[in-house]
Amino acid sequence: MKRREALVSLFQACNTRKPLAQLHSQTLKSGLSNDTFFATKLIALYSKHESLGHARKVFDETPQRSVHLWNATLRSYCREKQWEETLFLFDKMLLSDRMPDNFTISVALKACAGLRVLGYGRVVHGFVKRNEKIAVDVFVGSALIEFYSKCGKMGEAVKVFDEFSQPDVFLWTNMVTGYEQNGNAVEALEFLSRMVTVGRVKPERVTLVSAVSACAQLSSFRLGSCVHGVAIRSGFDSDLCLVNSLLNLYAKTGSIRTASSLFWKMPEKDVISWSSMIACYTHNGYVLEALDLFREMIDRGVEPNSVTVSNALQACAVACNLDEGKKIHELATRKGFELDVTVATALIDMYMKCSQPQEAVDLFKRMPKKDVVSWVAMLSGYAQNGMAYKSMGIFRNMLLDETQPDAVAMVKILAACSELGNLQQALCLHAYAIKTAFKDNIFIGASLIELYSKCGSIDNAVRLFEGMVFKDVVIWSAMIAGYGIHGQGGEALKAFDHMVKHAAVTPNDVTFTSVLSACSHSGLVEEGLGIFDMMLHQYQVKPRPEHYGILVDLLGRTGELDKAMEIVERMPNPTAPHVWGALLGACQIHNNIELGEVVAKRLLELEPDHAGYYVLLSNIYAMDDKWENVSNLRTSIKEKGLKKIFGQSVVEAGSEIHCFVAGDRFHPEFDRSMDC
Repeated sequence: MKRREALVSLFQACNTRKPLAQLHSQTLKSGLSNDTFFATKLIALYSKHESLGHARKVFDETPQRSVHLWNATLRSYCREKQWEETLFLFDKMLLSDRMPDNFTISVALKACAGLRVLGYGRVVHGFVKRNEKIAVDVFVGSALIEFYSKCGKMGEAVKVFDEFSQPDVFLWTNMVTGYEQNGNAVEALEFLSRMVTVGRVKPERVTLVSAVSACAQLSSFRLGSCVHGVAIRSGFDSDLCLVNSLLNLYAKTGSIRTASSLFWKMPEKDVISWSSMIACYTHNGYVLEALDLFREMIDRGVEPNSVTVSNALQACAVACNLDEGKKIHELATRKGFELDVTVATALIDMYMKCSQPQEAVDLFKRMPKKDVVSWVAMLSGYAQNGMAYKSMGIFRNMLLDETQPDAVAMVKILAACSELGNLQQALCLHAYAIKTAFKDNIFIGASLIELYSKCGSIDNAVRLFEGMVFKDVVIWSAMIAGYGIHGQGGEALKAFDHMVKHAAVTPNDVTFTSVLSACSHSGLVEEGLGIFDMMLHQYQVKPRPEHYGILVDLLGRTGELDKAMEIVERMPNPTAPHVWGALLGACQIHNNIELGEVVAKRLLELEPDHAGYYVLLSNIYAMDDKWENVSNLRTSIKEKGLKKIFGQSVVEAGSEIHCFVAGDRFHPEFDRSMDC
């Protein structure tokens, strides 16, 4: 008896793996190896110290198995997420003479939730209903709610919840979490409100984490701030998991200052905190701050993970910072996650945006596993680098690899194809979109309209547009832009008028870009000015540089250069280079040397290495026979080593797409083409 009591004390004191083997040995020597109490303790300790094999061995060698022994073993497998083995043992228990209790059922339901096996879970629920004592247990109720939530059956979860007259914090929390994880953010927050106001239950940390995630889904800064206030009043404002969720919320709502203030006030930061703040800066355009923070994180000795590195690489891509991107690439290689799908995809995107497509190709070839995002990064990267003809090859290889394109991939390949202007390819891609059930996707529909328009087939674009049952602002904007591309400004204006008066669709900034561009291409100056005035005063849409650029181009085409210059000088923000570029182009068309020199001076201050602007000014001087000025500009271009981007032609021969420039003698098929 004394030996047994001594062993009990030793088991209670055991908190490391090393003495556990000695305790097991003492149990065997004492003849207590078949004692279910000690067997249960051994199983629990072995599983706690990551020795599931030893735990199972103890279980198998114990002839008389109590409910507690079964529960300890089931819990061990469940903790390791070995769901199939958990349910196998549960089945085995049901076949034995031991009846499961509330803890057994909770573990079995967790395994069902992990595997998303709805049918098996319902069988377990049926067993619960037949046992009154288990049916009223709140832990079982919580497990049932979690199970139905993870299987996407929130209606069933609500029925379970309603069976409890006084639900506790765990039941309420599982309902809030369930709704949030199923994308029902509004219902999640409504349940939180009921929990506090009707149930009079104080939310705990996990409840608030789910509530913050629901606010992030809704991109609601106001609601998120309210939940933040509840967290502060509840004393959870220093909880690391909750604060990280708040950082993610403020990042998604563009609340940079709030996120930054919260981050620097955190008494403790983990890698998730740093990653969230870097992502916050990156996704809101503060890429220099993102890279500075990444460097500070490394300097402080915080180990980055693949998510941190991916966020930093996205910042490099936006900033076109190749040097920093290469340093992060080296870091990723040293840490061993260079070929992680997320990191490798971010690297491909960075190299493509930094005009280094070969680096991206080399990395892509080395990737052992590629997902649809990796393929999209390649095909969109080629298009960004003026090689849309190679995007088609990537798309073909993607299909041969049996990678199913998603909506984003389809939009990207349609955009790449529109750069080629190949109607045959457009028809094939349209057929593929119909075959793969993408035809009802709004963004793919808009991309197809744009594709047909750019391939010179406005009739196909109109047919597609008129055949659509649901037309939102994206579809209308694409159709208006299509008319503009074909110089049908009148049709574009008719479509715009029908959209706002009869379709009850409110135009956005993209719509106004499309209709203003259509007016510009058709020389409809008064109509364009009227649209711009409508945008400002009737719809209160804040003009972007694109709108000003089109307006300047509109006035420039008709020779109203002074009015165009007046608009440029009245712009609220610093004028973007392309706006000055539109005005300089107009100065060339109308041979206005005096204004052209003023505009060129401002433009070259902004982009001193843009060869095209030097050429434009040179052409203006040539038209006025100022050959000395022309010579000086040409010399300046040579001294700076500037090169104008060549126009490219694309031809399709068989299933191959070939790209070449004028006088191209380096194409591999040059000799053959000259013989034809």
